[in-house]
Amino acid sequence: MPELPFALWIALAGVLGLLVGSFLNVVILRLPARMAAAWRQEARDVLELQADATPLPPGIVREPSHCPHCKHPLSALDNIPLLGWLLLRGRCRYCQAKISIQYPLVELLSGVLSAVIVWKFGPSWAALAGLALTWALIALSGIDFRTQLLPDQLTLPLLWLGLLLALLPMFVTAPASILAAAIGYLSLWSVYWAFKLLTGKEGMGHGDFKLLAALGAWMGPVALLPIILLSSLIGALVGGTLIALRKHEREIPMPFGPFIAAAGWVWFVAGPDLLQGYMQLTGLR
Repeated sequence: MPELPFALWIALAGVLGLLVGSFLNVVILRLPARMAAAWRQEARDVLELQADATPLPPGIVREPSHCPHCKHPLSALDNIPLLGWLLLRGRCRYCQAKISIQYPLVELLSGVLSAVIVWKFGPSWAALAGLALTWALIALSGIDFRTQLLPDQLTLPLLWLGLLLALLPMFVTAPASILAAAIGYLSLWSVYWAFKLLTGKEGMGHGDFKLLAALGAWMGPVALLPIILLSSLIGALVGGTLIALRKHEREIPMPFGPFIAAAGWVWFVAGPDLLQGYMQLTGLR
């Protein structure tokens, strides 16, 4: 790759992350709607009903960005990541409806995490792979947070990419990747069925199994237990805080995917350092 100052690589990654974050917002909002429309059409086909005349939701790539309230197309200035939302003061230029805080938050998160990836791995193929992982985890977290869905369209490619990278190997060897993918899936699958048999309720979705399997494929078996523990800790802290502030009802299920994704990303970037710090803290060698 071209020789550029390291700080410039980090800055470029941050800018790229902001731009990709704008696209991730589109994925977060439009992919579930497209999935629901496809499910409805499949159900009508199975029941041999007449095709639904309702127009399909906007596609992810072809349809231009528009205000979700008044449907007015957005200008290039409105679409500038982060800055566009600030210039508009969080309101649509055309109908003055409030623009969700999700848009700048996803863009900012994507920009910051992308810069961290390049800071960690440098301008390398590993950084490029890490960016793909980061962006997929952001999209999955946003979708799960909004809809309690972890689409196969994202989790399965992430799983296969982790397995393919292990053939190089890039982060872990192929045997470790395959083993961790299987253990990751089966561990949460076992918890799911144990909880369902004991309570008659579903404690998590099947997408959580696939997401942990994908993270295992990227990081190997050693990462699985820390990811589960970290995600449980983050989930308990966030859930407890929201319940205490009465922002979330106890009876309403809370998506677990964002916590798995957050824990997985933290371990991907800082896992060895966290493990070494824990061993030093506990006196283990």
